[in-house]
Amino acid sequence: MSSSVDTKQDGNQNPVEDQLDALISRIHSLSGERPAEPRREKQPPRAARPTTEPAASAPLQQAPPPTPPVSAPVATKSSGQPIAAAPPTNRGQGNAGAAAAAAGFTPSRDECWRPAEPRDLQSCRINESLLEAIVYRYLRNVGECEGRKVADQVKLPFRLVEPLLNRLKMEQRVAYKSSTATNDYVYVLTETGREVARNLSSDCTYFGACPTSLNEYVESVRKQSIEGQYPKKPDLERAFHDLLINPAMLIRLGPAVASGRGMFLFGFPGNGKTSIAERVTGAFGKYIWIPRAIELDGAVLRVFDPMNHELAMPEAGKGLLDRGSFDKRWVRIKRPTIVAGGELTLEMLEVQSNAESNISESPLQLKSNCGTLVIDDFGRQKMSIDQLLNRWIIPLEKRYDFLNMANGKKIQVPFDQLVIFSTNLEPKDLVDDAFLRRIPYKIEVPDPPEADFRTLFEIMCKVTKIPYNAEAIEYLIQTHYLPINRPFRNCQPRDLLLQVRNFCLYNDFEVELKNEYFDFACENYFSVMD
Repeated sequence: MSSSVDTKQDGNQNPVEDQLDALISRIHSLSGERPAEPRREKQPPRAARPTTEPAASAPLQQAPPPTPPVSAPVATKSSGQPIAAAPPTNRGQGNAGAAAAAAGFTPSRDECWRPAEPRDLQSCRINESLLEAIVYRYLRNVGECEGRKVADQVKLPFRLVEPLLNRLKMEQRVAYKSSTATNDYVYVLTETGREVARNLSSDCTYFGACPTSLNEYVESVRKQSIEGQYPKKPDLERAFHDLLINPAMLIRLGPAVASGRGMFLFGFPGNGKTSIAERVTGAFGKYIWIPRAIELDGAVLRVFDPMNHELAMPEAGKGLLDRGSFDKRWVRIKRPTIVAGGELTLEMLEVQSNAESNISESPLQLKSNCGTLVIDDFGRQKMSIDQLLNRWIIPLEKRYDFLNMANGKKIQVPFDQLVIFSTNLEPKDLVDDAFLRRIPYKIEVPDPPEADFRTLFEIMCKVTKIPYNAEAIEYLIQTHYLPINRPFRNCQPRDLLLQVRNFCLYNDFEVELKNEYFDFACENYFSVMD
């Protein structure tokens, strides 16, 4: 869907005039002045306000195609029925053919959706009471601040925050300390405002970006889902370009990855199961947008996690007429790949609430939505396998999950990621048939053949910067592998070469491959394995 200005609007509107009006509005919003009324139509008279409020204006765009309605989340106490937010469906619209959400944005496979900049608080379903509380807490924390910096803190356009600040000024909750050169003011809390801020901070200490609604998040997951992208063979080859992988293995992996559902990777340790799982996400589009936080009836649930998400914000537009504007409450990240190993506990799969700050942290499965969640060393977690299976047996099939909030409310959220279980054990020895049925693909990662094993040495010699010596590799295989039927493993070339390199550096020898160096490395490496 093109994001160009729609020239087929009602009346005799001119697209050039539309862009000019948008530019004039943007200039006035930056200067804090009230823009002139648009020339092409008359606006109804407005009641007098205590201060100026710049009118919002944005470039026109073609309307996106209709999408299925998303049910509004209905929160109840834990003893009641859970909410019924619509699970993500019609995932095919999450591909590059989805309509652009932000003006001037052209959807692509790498970025199929972008949140549009808010025009007003009501249409964006922004909780004004929560926004006011965030402003109070922020001013209490910093002491004094310019109005535009307050807007930048809550990640909303200044034209939406200025009326709130003006109202607080009229109510004598804030006061002007000074004015600025940009037709703005430096705001401070009055004594009454400080008392209100203290009471609000006792309930919750959050003063970050204004959270988005749950329905907005559910809709964004539907538009950016990995299901419906259907990566092809070239996409997988690109994702595994830095990994030596057998063509037969790639053929088996392809349909499993394209399904976007889930898989078991099993086999002996050291054959690259984790390396394969970590690269699967590269076969899909590069970026997704996630909210910094979600608002649930006044409660705040953080979604963006710098520890698990890699920020990849778009470049800022040039010039005053920025047709690529977006909602700053959202961040663009690389499509996530979250790995949880033996440290995984049942608590990490539930909402974690801080009793002192009353800010909730989203669980791993929600942070991995639209990406890949790898359960590494499956079967070796601190919790029992039955606990994990019982927790996920329904989400894996229904593609939505239920989370319990700290205030007793239960919410329904999308469970939309490619779940990969990586294990050294036989899947049938770990789980029952009911669970195996919900993981449609079970792929064994076998030992590499001798030819691939030799090729791995060539590759790893370049990585470790050790001159390749075919004769020494031949000696290693003929002496330490074939006579005793020692199996080849994909990790062994790297591990043995590092042993040789460290031996040479310690003894101040020239770093090179020699038979006696491999004898030393094998004696250390295989001493307790045989």
